[in-house]
Amino acid sequence: MASARLSLRYVRRFTTAAGDATTTIESAAAAAPFPGKISVSKAKSTLRKEHDPDKALEIYSNVSDHSASPVSSRYAQELTVRRLAKCNRFSDIETLIESQKNDPKIKEETFYSMLIRSYGRASMFDHAVSTFEQMDKYGTPRSSVSFNALLTACLHSKKFDKVPQLFDEIPQRYNHITPDKISYGILIKSYCDSGSPEKAIEIMRQMEKKRIEFTTIAFTTILGSLYKKGEVKVAESLWKEMVKKGCDLDNAAFNVRLMNAQKESPERVSELIDEMISAGLKPDTISYNYLITAYCEKGMLDEAKKVFRGFEANKCAPNAATFRTLIFHLCYCGLYEQGYAMFKKSVRMNKIPDFNTLKHLAVGLVKNKKIDDAKGLVRTMKKKFPPSFLNAWKKLEEELELCSKTDASSSSAKGVETAA
Repeated sequence: MASARLSLRYVRRFTTAAGDATTTIESAAAAAPFPGKISVSKAKSTLRKEHDPDKALEIYSNVSDHSASPVSSRYAQELTVRRLAKCNRFSDIETLIESQKNDPKIKEETFYSMLIRSYGRASMFDHAVSTFEQMDKYGTPRSSVSFNALLTACLHSKKFDKVPQLFDEIPQRYNHITPDKISYGILIKSYCDSGSPEKAIEIMRQMEKKRIEFTTIAFTTILGSLYKKGEVKVAESLWKEMVKKGCDLDNAAFNVRLMNAQKESPERVSELIDEMISAGLKPDTISYNYLITAYCEKGMLDEAKKVFRGFEANKCAPNAATFRTLIFHLCYCGLYEQGYAMFKKSVRMNKIPDFNTLKHLAVGLVKNKKIDDAKGLVRTMKKKFPPSFLNAWKKLEEELELCSKTDASSSSAKGVETAA
């Protein structure tokens, strides 16, 4: 309870209702990292890099106008909720979302739908359902907008079997709600995520009969699920059908094909990238990542590094996945110094790979007597992330005997205190 109370000191403008009493949760101005209010877009970009849940709350509470951009505001709130959910701070999430039911904008369906979706982001599906059912209480109208928010919350909570159930039940219970193309897209995704792309194709055929627009996103979802299930011939047949029908195929659709092609050969990936360019599309970071992976899988690291060096010329920027792939394969080939140099580039670009990849690098550096580099790696990670994310790194540091005597004795003393 103490930690929950402590975290909420950052939430300035939110309120929680308890019976008839309303308590405003405030924090001291000195605790705020921003001297004044910040825009939603600024909060969004800051939250992407911030993993500490308390600081995420702090940032979100300083947004000057949550109504400035509904999409950005929703994204900022969902990012905050995800940071809290990762640390199992569900009571804080409930306080954050429930407090907003006192906002005058609660009567706006788009605003209300944001709350339903946010509960889904935290896998708090029962809360999402309860919030949807409370709409009458707040005088908020229901339409496909809030219906889709509920379906999305169900999807994010990984209750895939419930999406078809809600898809049938809700329009029957509220006869003014009619599923739209987005609703059908969510239904298709639920079938694909549960490993049933054939059912998703059935829904696609139903949409065609009802003359409901079948989106590129829905098609891409089915395509990816088919490839994942090994139904390559069905996927390619569906691709040809969509091309023939004049479906507006985008980067995401091509990237799904590239994902499958990387298992074949780098040459096949290159062919598809050329096909993208011929179709008037510009290959993106994800496209080139698949080419890098294809080269790495064949042990062609020089070619992979050439693609990496060509990112800027292709007006792309490497992401964490780019660095993860390169560092992993450099380590796999015993090129730990090159791996460490690549890690330093990832730090400069703030695109740091996952723990398991960097653990492999740290272990390799120690085995090759590059102790200072290994220490530098661990030191950098401890600076970059909050204490709640560093347990694995501290454990690895001790296992590799990288911590100083002072750190080791301090850690040992804490262990004795805990045991006592």
